[in-house]
Amino acid sequence: MSSTSTGHWAFDSWKMTQQVLDSYGFSHALTGEEAVQRQMCETRAREQQKMWWEKERTLGPGWYEDELEAGQNGFAGGFSMAAVTAVANGSSLKKLIRKGIPAQSRAKVWWSCSGAGKKEREAGEGYYANLLKLVEGKETVHTRQIDNDVHRTFPGHPWLDSEEGKTLLRRVLVAYSWRNPGVGYCQSMNYVTAFLLLVMRSEEHAFWMLATLLEDILYEDSYSGDLSGCHVETRVLGELLEKKLPRLAVLLEKLGCELALLCTEWFLCLFVKSLPPETTMRIWDVLFNEGAKVIFRVALALLKMNEANLLKTKSVGELIHLLQDATRHTYDRDELMKVAFEKLGSFPMKSILKQRRRQHPLVMAELQDRLRKHENKSS
Repeated sequence: MSSTSTGHWAFDSWKMTQQVLDSYGFSHALTGEEAVQRQMCETRAREQQKMWWEKERTLGPGWYEDELEAGQNGFAGGFSMAAVTAVANGSSLKKLIRKGIPAQSRAKVWWSCSGAGKKEREAGEGYYANLLKLVEGKETVHTRQIDNDVHRTFPGHPWLDSEEGKTLLRRVLVAYSWRNPGVGYCQSMNYVTAFLLLVMRSEEHAFWMLATLLEDILYEDSYSGDLSGCHVETRVLGELLEKKLPRLAVLLEKLGCELALLCTEWFLCLFVKSLPPETTMRIWDVLFNEGAKVIFRVALALLKMNEANLLKTKSVGELIHLLQDATRHTYDRDELMKVAFEKLGSFPMKSILKQRRRQHPLVMAELQDRLRKHENKSS
């Protein structure tokens, strides 16, 4: 074979796809380049795990719980060398979590850092079991929608699409619809809960993780009937986009592309349907430890990483297609996290809270206006 044909073969093999099964049971068609990226991430993850196992060896199981508490309390107990050390340890843990929690430890670390364990304890022993007894055999508009969606949640997945997987998913969603009738059930909660079940492997723990997400971490009313919270978050992201990526913000306005077309699924499904599962898990590691501001950072990082190509698009359809294709193939989660936390500058949570307060009444007025227009058309 000539050198020219050898080079051609190497190029073709780089572009050819191969089926790869990830650690969560999802199959992916990867190009040679994507397979290399994924393998590099796996290698770095194994190196990172050594730090976790060394901490566990020297400090014992659950070593991170004291550091989590220290990071959350800060100097609430007064300024002292002990407090300085505790806060420094909490900061160190934050950096460690941003580099990825080992899959074997993910469930227990999420349980601790999210506050779900505390939420379960405060509810009292037997709360979930009693809730399941209460909802048994009951039918509501929410249970009917859940029954429709459970069978459409990751069809073909070896566990989620099994009878056991579908049964547990339904039980968690139905139980939560009764716990929180203000939300009930919203499409997209099925995908989020499915991923929680994959990691927690306990329906009760998945239930409390879902409750913690909706009640303590995400913005209120994100999953309400009118999705008002999701609309607020989208507007806040729009403000951040104008500051961090002004050229892209100008292009969206020029094309008449509403930001909601790009990011609604990110806010509702928390990237589950947009990014590879292993990338999504890395985001969730930080989300459960640092809160909802992580969603804004990751959303802006995805836009920044693809900004050069997005700026070349000439239509809304072309822009959406390019971004969706790019996010589906974001296998290099290390690069994504680096951009999210090192290349976007500062926007503290207090500024996000301020923007939310400003946007909330505007969103509610807009939704009321839509409702009035709809009623007028119907009358």
